[in-house]
Amino acid sequence: MTSTPLAASLNAPTINRPNVVAVGTIVWLGSEVMFFAGLFAIYFTLRSTSPELWAMGTEKFDVTFAAVNTTILVLSSVACQFGVFAAERLQPRRKSWKITEWGMIEWFFVTYAMGAIFVVGQIYEYSILTSEFVWLNSDAFGSAFYLTTGFHGLHVIGGLIAFLLVIGRAYAVKNFTHRDATSAIVVSYYWHFVDVVWIGLFLVIYVLQ
Repeated sequence: MTSTPLAASLNAPTINRPNVVAVGTIVWLGSEVMFFAGLFAIYFTLRSTSPELWAMGTEKFDVTFAAVNTTILVLSSVACQFGVFAAERLQPRRKSWKITEWGMIEWFFVTYAMGAIFVVGQIYEYSILTSEFVWLNSDAFGSAFYLTTGFHGLHVIGGLIAFLLVIGRAYAVKNFTHRDATSAIVVSYYWHFVDVVWIGLFLVIYVLQ
């Protein structure tokens, strides 16, 4: 009878399986891509059937305001990624007030603030458009605009809630581990996705009028 040497078992290569949470998040975001693809299809279909209505509706847009709001959201992704870098270093909090030594919490607070500003800006834009009689049930243009941007706004709010949960968890734990860093990373996946979708919406709705 023969036996396998123990040393051979100890020297066997380690199998690195992908993180289940990260893979699950990516799969879920794939389904979200299909959801927004449907919204884009609705928008283009309604626009192709009512070009005159779209020409009148887009005249009411403040493209400069929308561009500034878009820039704020895009820059929030930059802040989010700096927070991810800090999480990967297992640094939840700042070492000093120098911006180069901020931790994940500080960068995520900046991201949250910028995302909140974007939402407030979107609500302000809605108030202006409704005062000019552009409503959800007014016509095809109003329905397409509020459906596409509104669902995106709900996703932004969901991301803001996720940031608060990650920040709260970082404050609650005594030792910030790779598991906590993974939570921050998957939230960043979602936030980057939301930003990319908005860039597409901005180009389609405000630029390609």
